[in-house]
Amino acid sequence: MSLWEARLTKADIRTLSRALGLPTWNKPSMPCLATRVPYGDAITPDIMRMIHEAETFLAAFNFAQLRVRHHGNIARIEVIRDDMERIFTEDLDQRIVTRLKEIGYTYVTLDLQGFRSGSLNEVLK
Repeated sequence: MSLWEARLTKADIRTLSRALGLPTWNKPSMPCLATRVPYGDAITPDIMRMIHEAETFLAAFNFAQLRVRHHGNIARIEVIRDDMERIFTEDLDQRIVTRLKEIGYTYVTLDLQGFRSGSLNEVLK
């Protein structure tokens, strides 16, 4: 039986996970990497690899929320506004640019609107 079939909501799962002492009970949701690709763009294994490698690298810096949106040869980084300033300390910005270029991006950008779930839906309005 699946969680869906058991009619457990996300809140139910978090409550049960916390009661069981699981360390992931309050981990932020992490939608499928395909949600980082604009509507209508092809989704390939190489694109998924690039996004995964970029987000894995950036996750090591413990940003509260993080997404790397894939726009062809452009990586558009979204973090919450409180984390933006930290990107420009201790040469972190240069480390990010260097690594994301190694992954295959030509341009690395920081979205000044910050992290927002579903930002690629903005073109649908």
